[in-house]
Amino acid sequence: MPMHPLASIAAIAALTLAALAAAADGAPRYPAVARIPVAETFHGVQVVDDYRWLEDDSSPQVKAWVREENALTRKFLDGVPQRKEIAWRVHELLSATTLSRFSLTYRGGVVFALKFAPPKNQPALVVIPATLDVGQERVVLDPAVLDPTGRTTIDFYTPSYDGRYVALSLSKDGSEDGTGYVYEVATGKRLADIVPRVMYPTAGGSIEWTADSSAFFYTRYPSPSERPDADRQFYQTVWFHRLGTPATADEYVIGREFPRIAEIALAGSRDGRDLLAQVNNGDGGEIAYYLKRSGGPWTKVADFTDGIKQMVIGQDGNLYARSVKDAPLGRIVAIPMVDARLERARVVVPEASTSADGMTVARSRLYVQYRDGGPSQVRMFDLRGAPLGALPAEPLSDTTVSAVLEGDDVLVRGMSLVTPATRYRYDARANRLAETALNGKPPFNFDDAIVERAFAESKDGTRVPLLILHAKNLKLDGTHPTILYGYGGYGISMVPYHSALNRLWLDYGGVYALAGIRGGGEYGEAWHAAGMLTRKQNVFDDFAACMQLLVDLKFTSPDRLAIMGGSNGGLTMGAALTQHPEAMRAVVSEVGIYDSLRWETQPNGEFNVTEFGSTKDPAQFKALLDYSPLQHVKDGAQYPAVLLTTGDNDGRVAPYESRKMAARLQAASTSGHPILLRTDAEAGHGIGSALSTQIELETDLYTFLVDQLGIAGPTRAR
Repeated sequence: MPMHPLASIAAIAALTLAALAAAADGAPRYPAVARIPVAETFHGVQVVDDYRWLEDDSSPQVKAWVREENALTRKFLDGVPQRKEIAWRVHELLSATTLSRFSLTYRGGVVFALKFAPPKNQPALVVIPATLDVGQERVVLDPAVLDPTGRTTIDFYTPSYDGRYVALSLSKDGSEDGTGYVYEVATGKRLADIVPRVMYPTAGGSIEWTADSSAFFYTRYPSPSERPDADRQFYQTVWFHRLGTPATADEYVIGREFPRIAEIALAGSRDGRDLLAQVNNGDGGEIAYYLKRSGGPWTKVADFTDGIKQMVIGQDGNLYARSVKDAPLGRIVAIPMVDARLERARVVVPEASTSADGMTVARSRLYVQYRDGGPSQVRMFDLRGAPLGALPAEPLSDTTVSAVLEGDDVLVRGMSLVTPATRYRYDARANRLAETALNGKPPFNFDDAIVERAFAESKDGTRVPLLILHAKNLKLDGTHPTILYGYGGYGISMVPYHSALNRLWLDYGGVYALAGIRGGGEYGEAWHAAGMLTRKQNVFDDFAACMQLLVDLKFTSPDRLAIMGGSNGGLTMGAALTQHPEAMRAVVSEVGIYDSLRWETQPNGEFNVTEFGSTKDPAQFKALLDYSPLQHVKDGAQYPAVLLTTGDNDGRVAPYESRKMAARLQAASTSGHPILLRTDAEAGHGIGSALSTQIELETDLYTFLVDQLGIAGPTRAR
């Protein structure tokens, strides 16, 4: 059935009474929205979409409806009595959080870092002596100087090997649509070199320098003369730029033979003479690697089907790779660079009982991160695979190696739900881990809280881990307002992340739980594979089991339970609320995916076909249809309160996903609980948003939760 012309929408909307009529007692009066059915047939199955017209970002009618929805949401949240107190507390926690330094890189004898120093809106790029004396830190680039509004961010940066220059990508308004620039480290002066289209949300972006710092390789998206508009966010390739020359003189290097949905990341050897290109076939975990030795051609070392998840150039003439081929929990292999073929690989560290989740290669040792259901520890080996012990770690924490310094010394980050991110320097020869001043301590603590681990039993009997943060001596009587956070995709693990907002939630008497559901990497590649493509329903079954366990353990009850997630986690939220609407009282879903049948028609959605599947495949279509939240909203059902958030500049998940889901739920629900849509004109997927934008968003999220879970106010004196 063809779509009605947009010019007729206003007239049709005038005839649509569902959105104009008052819903159940206490429900808001939602803005009028037309239902204009568009039918499509997939493999003999007809699917009707009533809200296809809401996909048009440029439509005046869509924009008007979004303004009305924002006004409704604003009126509702501003009317919550606790909002003023929550706004003050969120601002206090996020603005006063002690500064942190992250994204650390050691080059040219100094440490580069992004420094986040609230109340500044964006992190600045700084350089620190190798002694890690932060008193001698210098700012290379502060985005606030470029843009006092706080809307410009550094997407990523790469220093030259001698530390003279740094190349970086800048973008605005959370768009992740970045342009590359070069800065002189000593002076902070921007050079004339500019490379366009180096970064976009679909495939990210990357830069790597030559050994002599005279030029760099970089990823680039097609120009208008190279591809039609429909292909502008695809076909990422690698180009070569010489300092002091215009971008029009840059040389193509590699990538035209890569898939349309290739995602390329560049990494050089310690001396800058060799270059490795990691090429992901979309977001499903299929990765190929190409090596370019000094003065030589590109050589394919591993293909998409070879099961290599990570590869690093060692300092001893070997490539080191983390492989899941015939080893689903991962093992470390070495490949001689003189004949870089997988056939020459030898096992250095065999598969263990927990998942090898990451690897760092120093001069003469390997640091391997092992993950066990979310928490992790780092074990050390020499280059022959002999064990050298493990780095100290707090129980139920996350430990990672941040950067390699000289020799085998490394920077390490540790954190947990109750311990803030702390940076350490590990002296390999002395076997000593010393805390640094790279991260300060926040003006709050979790001394009154504990973390415990529990396991839910999913529908098929799989044990699913949860981490539960709660006050000490909590009485298990089923009365506590509880947030359950979930994601479940791309092999991304839900690690015990320290958050200032959990301090707020505990102060309001809340319990916070983190679900390690399938689709993530909590137990390695098999855990990921069990929650992707046609097996995606396992993710939602795992999350449902976690909801039930929190009730069974008497932390909470369905009328005191809220669920929260974003992006792929928004899909998990959508599936949970449509499959089990009685199981929770409130849902917060940020920048989520809800119309699974339309997901692959978005630019970034095409990159996700290897993770979610395609409607073109009959079996995958059936799986997508069976769980797609939008297609499973039922008229007359009693849905929980829902807050959907999105940003106009989101290049990862189209804002229309949230628009369509909001319209459908508002028309369908008879519970009287609010269904709210919040659209931010100055944000994207959340990455790169100004601190002020984040504070406004978090204030709204927690205002909604406190209101809907019936919390009168803080239960703990600050």
